[in-house]
Amino acid sequence: MKTALIVIDMQNSFLHPDGENYYDGAQDVVDNCLTLIAKARSTGTLIVHVADRHRRNFDDFESKHLPRHCVSGGFHAEFFEGFGPLSDGQEIEIEKRRFSAFFATELALFLTEQSVERLILCGVKTNVCVRATAQDAFAHGFEVCVVKDATNSNRQHLADASLEDIERYLGRLVTTQEAAELLA
Repeated sequence: MKTALIVIDMQNSFLHPDGENYYDGAQDVVDNCLTLIAKARSTGTLIVHVADRHRRNFDDFESKHLPRHCVSGGFHAEFFEGFGPLSDGQEIEIEKRRFSAFFATELALFLTEQSVERLILCGVKTNVCVRATAQDAFAHGFEVCVVKDATNSNRQHLADASLEDIERYLGRLVTTQEAAELLA
């Protein structure tokens, strides 16, 4: 089954100590996400690096609920050290303005064109962008695997509830080791 790794919002905003959305524990997923990226690169597996980015000087729907963040062209919107697509690999970047990597992007079309059937999701935050992406991936007919030790949140009870819902309704939860085997 053709698989793609979806790496969600591994940006300075969330992971750098000076990031505007940084939270204690955010960096706990960095090593596992990098392990998955290294495995995908070594096997030639498609990697989609998803970035949350918003326009400078313009409000959007999220600004009704969240402070302005990840402004395009700024430090906070950049990928955290070690993340982001390589120009010579099987990697692309998808820029999003909503929680889901699918909403108003070309992701579903691109994955379908590449004959991808299974998605392995990692990144931040479990209860927001990872969950929204998992739900839309399921709705588009992809097999969904969320790497439970390569995603987290600053609100653990919501992360736990989201993982429970993902496993019950949308797909399955796997460890980094199990995900690496699926990328082989």
